[in-house]
Amino acid sequence: MLRTNIQAIPLNTTAYRRFTLDEAVDWVKHLCESKGCSPAVANSLAHATVAAQARGNQAVGFRHLADYLPGFSSGRINPCVEPRISRAGAIIFKSDAQGGIAQLGVDRCFDSLCHAAHVNGMATLSQCNSFTSGELGDYTLRFAQAGLIALAVANGPALVAVPGARGKTYSTNPISFAAPSADGVPLLFDQACSATAFVNIAHAASTGSGIPEGWAVDQYGNGTRDALAALSGALLPFGGHRGANLMLMVEVLAAGLTGANWSLDAPAFNQGAQSPGCGLLILLLAPTYFSEGFEQRLANQMARLTQMGVHRPGWERQHATVNAQNDGIRVSVGLLEQLSRL
Repeated sequence: MLRTNIQAIPLNTTAYRRFTLDEAVDWVKHLCESKGCSPAVANSLAHATVAAQARGNQAVGFRHLADYLPGFSSGRINPCVEPRISRAGAIIFKSDAQGGIAQLGVDRCFDSLCHAAHVNGMATLSQCNSFTSGELGDYTLRFAQAGLIALAVANGPALVAVPGARGKTYSTNPISFAAPSADGVPLLFDQACSATAFVNIAHAASTGSGIPEGWAVDQYGNGTRDALAALSGALLPFGGHRGANLMLMVEVLAAGLTGANWSLDAPAFNQGAQSPGCGLLILLLAPTYFSEGFEQRLANQMARLTQMGVHRPGWERQHATVNAQNDGIRVSVGLLEQLSRL
């Protein structure tokens, strides 16, 4: 039996359960294996889920399991499949996830990608036919912690209506970037090219919360602050045409280059029995091949920018991880019960 420490916290009358990180990983692994997942799939998804939760990225932490668990049951995600890994030359790795989770393909290639990048100056992973990517920043951060600059892009089913288009055209098409720094805290950002991530809309709808203006439109194309109306409508790109351009770039790299489904052709990730067949591309650069002292230069530059009041992306989330390593994480009892019922 998995043991946890239960702690009721008087925050909006919501009760929370506190886990150490190891306990949380074990809890998620047990839950996944109860849905028929192989030990490898359960392990990859559990570590990615808990890492996101520890960073405070709850949208792709425990809450995201509410998408994975029904996906395993319905057939949208193959719970046991191994990705098919191949290479095209010394620096290009290819993964066909075969309808499984995206995280396992990255895990299977991680050490080889790091070695190839450090030996050759760069390496890349092209993955197709997976469920959605999860927390894209988890991949880039791990590579940055291994001393590499990492850029990752991913696509998924069409959820976003761009200016002038008739209907949904792209997914939220996230992009993440991370770089190692001599101060021990990698520079990191992970963001959707839409005004927000779909999981934030879904969470607002489930809790009866409103959403900010500019996030979405309803089914008639009118701007809305009603999350339920947004679920029937579409998300919006950030920055209008500029955001739409970035979405197209991500689509070309994550779907066109990898051979994954275009967003327009991808089955839904939250209904039906077909895999969305998403794509993921990760580009890695070894800084020492380009200039000596990169990590120290970056640390000095980030210190200067911080003194000028510039926000340092990823700083808070990585400090949250340190706190979680010491104090554990807390998850609402209501969410845990919901996931157990799933």
